Amino acid sequence: MKIKFIAFLFICFLAKNLSAQERDLVHYVNTLQGTNSKHELTRGNTYPTTALPFGMHTWSPQTGKNGDGWKYQYFKDKIRGFQQAHQCSSWTRDYAVFSLMPMIDNLVVDEDKRETKFSHANEVAKPNYYKVKFDNEVITEISPSERGAHLRFTYPKGKKSFLVLDGYIRLSGIQIHPKENKITGWVNNGEGFKKGWKSYFVIQFDQPIKAYGTWENKKNTINPDSVSAEGLGKGAYIEFKAGAKVQVKTASSYISLEQAELNLKTELGKDKNLEQTKANAAAVWNKSLGKVVVEGGSQADMETFYSCFFRASLFSRKFYELDKNGKPYYFSPYDGKVHEGYMYTDTGFWDTFRAQFPLNSLLQPEMHGRYMQAMLDAYDQCGWLPSWSFPSEAGSMIGNHAISLLTDAWAKGIRTFDPNKALQAYLHEATNKGPWGPANGRDGWREYYQLGYVPYPKYREATAKTLEYAYDDYCAYELAKMTGNKFYMDIFERQMYNYKNVYNPATRFMQGKLESGKWAPNFDPIAWGGAFTEGNAWHWQWSVFQDTKGLINMMGGDKNFTSKLDSVFTEPNKVNVGSYGGMIHEMTEMVAADMGQYAHGNQPIQHMVYLYNYAKQPWKAQFHAREVMKKLYDATENGYPGDEDQGQTSSWYVLSAIGFYSVTPGTGEYVIGSPKFKKTTINLENGQKFIIDAATNNDENVYIKSATLNGKPYFHNFLTHADILKGGVLKLEMDNQPALNRGLADEDKPFSLSK
Repeated sequence: MKIKFIAFLFICFLAKNLSAQERDLVHYVNTLQGTNSKHELTRGNTYPTTALPFGMHTWSPQTGKNGDGWKYQYFKDKIRGFQQAHQCSSWTRDYAVFSLMPMIDNLVVDEDKRETKFSHANEVAKPNYYKVKFDNEVITEISPSERGAHLRFTYPKGKKSFLVLDGYIRLSGIQIHPKENKITGWVNNGEGFKKGWKSYFVIQFDQPIKAYGTWENKKNTINPDSVSAEGLGKGAYIEFKAGAKVQVKTASSYISLEQAELNLKTELGKDKNLEQTKANAAAVWNKSLGKVVVEGGSQADMETFYSCFFRASLFSRKFYELDKNGKPYYFSPYDGKVHEGYMYTDTGFWDTFRAQFPLNSLLQPEMHGRYMQAMLDAYDQCGWLPSWSFPSEAGSMIGNHAISLLTDAWAKGIRTFDPNKALQAYLHEATNKGPWGPANGRDGWREYYQLGYVPYPKYREATAKTLEYAYDDYCAYELAKMTGNKFYMDIFERQMYNYKNVYNPATRFMQGKLESGKWAPNFDPIAWGGAFTEGNAWHWQWSVFQDTKGLINMMGGDKNFTSKLDSVFTEPNKVNVGSYGGMIHEMTEMVAADMGQYAHGNQPIQHMVYLYNYAKQPWKAQFHAREVMKKLYDATENGYPGDEDQGQTSSWYVLSAIGFYSVTPGTGEYVIGSPKFKKTTINLENGQKFIIDAATNNDENVYIKSATLNGKPYFHNFLTHADILKGGVLKLEMDNQPALNRGLADEDKPFSLSK
């Protein structure tokens, strides 16, 4: 009996540990996904981020020169430093950066001469842990906290052991504290900051400092025994005993050096070694990634899903800190003052309003609610709603998509902000042009109101702007409608149909329109740029998120509409470089994808495959969604079909692999595609579980034959956010043949303004 009892306990122990292993989702993630990128062709434009979800800082190895947006490129074989980083795109550079680099034998500070060879075979790249062994035997390890990192440098036995701190490309200040085995300092690099802004840091070593000095990275001059320096590109170096193994804890603050010290104590103070920080970070990531548990896919599918989910969980970054009482406060990049509350940064809404924020609204509603209020706080501080924060406002790209986020949140029951203030801020946005880029305020706003469209070529990318303004105006109308504000409803009701003014029935395309009302001459649907943003007429035809039915009507009905959708994939993948004058990487990526004129590597067309649901051919949405997932994504260094873009391209995959997509943020609907896995469990913050059970799913069975929601037959081509929040089971019978008669009734179609 005793033996049986012991055996029973042993089996329970094994089962418990097996269950724990099944929840170890971190091991599926490859943070090198998408890093094999260059200017001519990007496979993600990512770097091997070591960070916590939405963390204020990240850490990354650096293969590129200081100031080069190409921070880490997989095809390079030398590393020159390990950076505190924030970059959300190679095209936008970085800010608040400093780096550490271990050296042996001789002190070398010059970034070009200190770079050291490595092999990817000696590299580990996980969310909670990065490790690389150089060819010279030096080992670097990094594990993250929210506002800092725990590093460890292991030097070969008997070798002189140096560590170089590089102050990066702008102003910096360094103070070495030899008796405390510590360095403190600040950096000032990045764009758009108020004068005098600093990012403060503290670096604590667990080994004594043997020798030290400062240096500057313009002429690489060294000052031995110097304990302090301030100016352009100032840095520090220290020497440890030969063959040392050194643990390094660091944290930063945008508020003060004292807050940096507090961040270090709060986040890393209890960790006696890097293994503890690594385990803590793994626990945080497993909890975050565990919000969606997928089962019944291949190892490669699991790796792709969780690598994308990881990347979708990095942006926007927290820009707030916690005081000694645990209360949030932040230095504002908008007015240069310290405020109580929450602030977030490092995202461009033109990319992320489509999928990344809708994904957050589903999986991170508490954070999402804080974000909505933070946007209105930003409006108070700089006079404009954010559009492209990095970390202050840049106004890049087009559209006024803060209103999309706010309306979508309200539609989903996230009501942490004053809707009247949101509408007031948006009206200001829509009737003025701000001092920064085209998305700061509204480029061509006056003509848009007077003519009903933005004229081309008076304004570049005018037709794309018209389409996105009309969607944003719909969002304002919808928020006003949900909150009973007739004043704003009346203002925006007419403008939300302005997309009709740039559709040319003669060419059956959206087209550039002159201020006179005539169509711009020499139209070519495959010509990039001109009246369009980073695309051509084939890509922008579908940007009528709010009224797909209206677009169908304009194009002559369901048959003509679906035929045009089909043609996107069957047209030759040829490029007319148009106003760009030469191939840009988005063009190269479309050609490489070999899916006709479908250009998934950029945002404008990413929702297109789901539009078949609006025109009585939902099975084609199911087919094409699975084709895009299969052909254009994997977990390798070549894992994306173009720029990853602050979580957007990853979020497309995460939502699509779950089985749906947010075509029209602001409606509270998700349009159904085809799930990638046999079973997906969404673990919601409210404690409910929503399960997509597709037991017969496989690579051939991509079509939905029948569906039930909580046991009742379900024919709709969409799910509501409210239904998901209630929890339950969406059971799908999958098949290798399309169900040609399912989901064709008008009530089964997703939302459109037109009936």
